[in-house]
Amino acid sequence: MQNLFDLSNKLIRSVKNDFHRSLFLKVDWQQRLIEIKGSRGVGKTTLMLQKASEYHKINPESVIYISLDDTYFFNHTITETAEQFRKYGGKYMFIDEVHKYPPKFKNHDWSAELKNIYDLLPDLKIVYTGLSIIELYKGDGDLSRRKNTYNLNGLSFREFLMYNNLFNFPVFSLDDIINKNALISSEISSKIKILPHFKAYILHGYFPFYNESPKQYFQRLKNIINVIIDIDISSIPDINFEISGKIKKLLGALASTVPYTPNLTNLSGNLYISDLRTLYKYLNYLEKSELITLLNSQSKGNKILQKPEKIFLNNTNLIYTLVGNKIETGTIRETFFCNQLNYMHKINYPKSGDFIVDDNYVFEIGGKNKTNRQIKEIKHSYIAMDEAETGFANKIPLWLFGFLY
Repeated sequence: MQNLFDLSNKLIRSVKNDFHRSLFLKVDWQQRLIEIKGSRGVGKTTLMLQKASEYHKINPESVIYISLDDTYFFNHTITETAEQFRKYGGKYMFIDEVHKYPPKFKNHDWSAELKNIYDLLPDLKIVYTGLSIIELYKGDGDLSRRKNTYNLNGLSFREFLMYNNLFNFPVFSLDDIINKNALISSEISSKIKILPHFKAYILHGYFPFYNESPKQYFQRLKNIINVIIDIDISSIPDINFEISGKIKKLLGALASTVPYTPNLTNLSGNLYISDLRTLYKYLNYLEKSELITLLNSQSKGNKILQKPEKIFLNNTNLIYTLVGNKIETGTIRETFFCNQLNYMHKINYPKSGDFIVDDNYVFEIGGKNKTNRQIKEIKHSYIAMDEAETGFANKIPLWLFGFLY
């Protein structure tokens, strides 16, 4: 236990607090059980350590950070660790990598232990991180009524600017961006040359670890993709090596044609997947892992069994990682828009236009010379235009949608 404390203190003291994600201010840290989900590499651990450091400055003995892939947990349970921590004045427990915890009893995994801790130690607050795909695991403890869940996306364009000390701008709501885009874009563009930074973000700005080793960035992303499929998805019941190989081929097929307008019969045939339900399931795994985004129509129904209208890679950095530089500009534009809006808003495929947001706003994506021709008869329709510093009326600079969080 002492070694856990020593490592915890070292990590908490070393975390940088000069930049906080927008989610940091949105989390209700007073809740007793907080789950922070997100893809690999988006900064969940850093966010958690930053909050731990606040408590640590007040009372170092009241807070501990533990990672469940530590060898300590080969022979010790989360429950006994929490009980001992509380005996010595512990109040705040930050738990990382819950999916790597080796269960100590049959039908009693990490979720069952957290449930017991929540019920038996009411004065202990717990924050834990998990992968986006974590809900696909069959946990033995039902935390749904106890936990407060937050999802951490990759860096927004706004956060990218702040993270790189380029400029500090506030978050804008979608309504502000729609109704005040000319004023907001003019003010921002008067203070910074926005378009070159937007191009840099599109290429390498989504994951915060780029600055650690720029030359290794895309190789690191390739490694993350392999880990997601080989380990994370493969840990789901009924997934084996052969199936993970098919999922890799599926991702490769999608990457070569994104945005992909699905012919699922042909796709399943090329991948030797005999059952369309199985293909839908694999697509769902990739979406839950935040490797792809499935864009559905506005029709109701079970999304898992619903044919998507279009399939995108999750973010533009993944496109450059999987495809290289031979990418159509339209693909980059639509992927960026879909990624930034999908985080906090409902986004679907409309009858006319490229996207419909919150069942109300229709958007057509294009360059600065894009016209209203395709959407001129549609109420609440707008153009998200690339390569433009400022907007006017219903023509909104594409980069401005990167200021939603």
